Amino acid sequence: MTSARASAAAQDYERMMGMVTGFWVTQTVRAAAVYNFADHLASGTNTAEAIAEAESTDPDATRRLLRTCAALGLMTSEDGRHFTGTSLLSTLQQDDPHSLRHFAISQSAPGHWLSWGRFPDAVRTGRHQVTAAHGEANIFDYFAKHLDEASSFTESMSNLSRDSARDIAAVLDTKDVNLALDIGGAGGDLVRAMMRANPELNGGVFDLPHIAPAAAEAAKAEGLDERFTAVGGDFFESVPPADLYLLKYILHDWDDDKCVQILQNCRAQLAEGGRITVIDLLVGEVGQPGLAPLMDMNMLGMTGGRERQLAEFDALFTAAGLRRVNVTEAGPFAVIETQPTT
Repeated sequence: MTSARASAAAQDYERMMGMVTGFWVTQTVRAAAVYNFADHLASGTNTAEAIAEAESTDPDATRRLLRTCAALGLMTSEDGRHFTGTSLLSTLQQDDPHSLRHFAISQSAPGHWLSWGRFPDAVRTGRHQVTAAHGEANIFDYFAKHLDEASSFTESMSNLSRDSARDIAAVLDTKDVNLALDIGGAGGDLVRAMMRANPELNGGVFDLPHIAPAAAEAAKAEGLDERFTAVGGDFFESVPPADLYLLKYILHDWDDDKCVQILQNCRAQLAEGGRITVIDLLVGEVGQPGLAPLMDMNMLGMTGGRERQLAEFDALFTAAGLRRVNVTEAGPFAVIETQPTT
């Protein structure tokens, strides 16, 4: 039985052209972020010559970039020389607590960019392309040697986490929890949101040694340092004891065997009556739009991990000696609470 072939209409070609040239837009936005266009225009530095002088860039190239940014809706100009930022451009301002500036920079920097350039090989082999692109075992080993990119990535995760951290803190009961430990928690936005919601809660971050100090600094800046602990280590080896483990955007980075290892290490140190909470995107039905399917492709090319359906998470929990006890939505995330089976 054969199916009828759908005919492409004019708008389909236009849409496909936008998809094919999407990487041009990505790098245009990256340059706008790197050279601080949003902050310059907000402060009144609004000509190509002035921005080029401030950023040590070529004046003509800067003018052409500004013109293209205007075509993308990032700014406007009445005379072709002086530019005004739009609300879209303001998402790249450095002092915006939800800024996407670091996300724009980190996702288009060599660590991700060159690996994504080999994406067809990821589909052919089923393996991430960081090793082929950079000679590193994984993107985290790459970041350990490229601290500027690591810093941008960590900051971008903090920016993206702030809204969801409040949502997650609102649905997690911590009244009987002594210590909540954010495993791979980077800057600790999630656990700090929980500590603000519960003044009795002790919190902490367990992450790689070059990342954990940033969490301690962030907690100190908020006056939470007396209740906060930052520990460096490797969650594939062991984790410190806690009453509540938080695994936000962690399991999707790894294949099933490594996920089970992480969960088992948490289970081994979990206090009696404690919980291990997994916070991730859930893959919906085929054809359902959203971030999860695209993030799944990012995991395929970048980490060897994957986005999962709830049944796939349940299989991981069973293999690690855990059982799911609750699922709650918090923004785009599923908050999945588990406890030991015995």
